[in-house]
Amino acid sequence: MPRFEHQRHKPPTPLKLPRELIVACAPLRSNINLSRIVRTAGCCGVRQVICCGTAKIVRKIARDAVDDENESAVEILVHRTLAPPLAELRRQGYCLVGLEQTTGSENLQTFAFERRTVLVVGNERLGLAEETLSLVDHVVEIPVYGLPYAYNVATATAMALYEFCRQFPNG
Repeated sequence: MPRFEHQRHKPPTPLKLPRELIVACAPLRSNINLSRIVRTAGCCGVRQVICCGTAKIVRKIARDAVDDENESAVEILVHRTLAPPLAELRRQGYCLVGLEQTTGSENLQTFAFERRTVLVVGNERLGLAEETLSLVDHVVEIPVYGLPYAYNVATATAMALYEFCRQFPNG
């Protein structure tokens, strides 16, 4: 029988290549959701999160992901709207992937991410605005098997980030 030793908070697994994944969030209603997204992004080796509006990070929730002295900290960029930074990232060769339930959206479980991806996340109640949906290259959704009809935005983002990392485990 295998013997396991408790190993809490072990050091991160080093990436062979820097993660070329960016998370872009529409204006969120909850700074708690945003802070959870930032913390998960940090765990996944994401170096940049784009936020909109009056975004504020709750450091107690985001923890080391926004530590000013931590070299692995996530850079937080705040913009008024998502359109200008998304247009610039597209010019830089990023694939823009919306996380939303739409007609024609693809199942996250079978979607093949590109290495240079921007995961675009919508508002908790309204999702992604039509203007933002018109900018993305793909839309993925996560199957829901019960009620309510959608996952919490921080939970859904964590699931999508995990899937990206599963597809690109070394960076």
